[in-house]
Amino acid sequence: MPGSGDNGHRERLLEAAIVCLQEKGYARTTARDLVAASDTNLASIGYHFGSKERLLDIAVGEAFQRWLKPLVALAAEPGPATPLERLQRSMAGVVGSLDENRTLVAACLEAWAQMPRSESLRAELAASYEDFHRTIAATTREAFAQIGAAEVDAGALATLIIALFDGLLVRWRLDPDDPPDAERLTAAAQAALAALVEPGAPVEPV
Repeated sequence: MPGSGDNGHRERLLEAAIVCLQEKGYARTTARDLVAASDTNLASIGYHFGSKERLLDIAVGEAFQRWLKPLVALAAEPGPATPLERLQRSMAGVVGSLDENRTLVAACLEAWAQMPRSESLRAELAASYEDFHRTIAATTREAFAQIGAAEVDAGALATLIIALFDGLLVRWRLDPDDPPDAERLTAAAQAALAALVEPGAPVEPV
């Protein structure tokens, strides 16, 4: 059996799971695939993660974090920018990285479909979403504060932004040859908001 200090096996298994998710998908990855990719053994999976499913659940959340967190952080880069310009930065980063992360997007969508049947997976993804929500809410709050705007419901806006990014992933997966245009989307949002606040007013693009 693995020793209690054998964290090397744990890290290798996690990295192997992320690779297998992208090469084989969530449902088709077997315990033997994970052992072969990590050069460990079956007992290590149970010792460090409890089960193959739990390992894959953790790997899904970790892979998503590694991909999206640096792109979300683009919105918080220093310098003058409106909240919509900051959103456009992150959105453009995500859209621009979709093709190179094609297999990861597929694995994540596959994992989402398993959530009703797996409390472990649901809990792992919920924790990951909550982490993103806190980060995006803090960035949104700061972005509006920098332009002297009144207090906004940053939590609700973060929920809308996450829903937007999730929708972009699904939209792109349906038609990978026609990726969403971040500039067009933010310009449309700006025009719609301006029309609601002051109908007929001219709109300056972000």
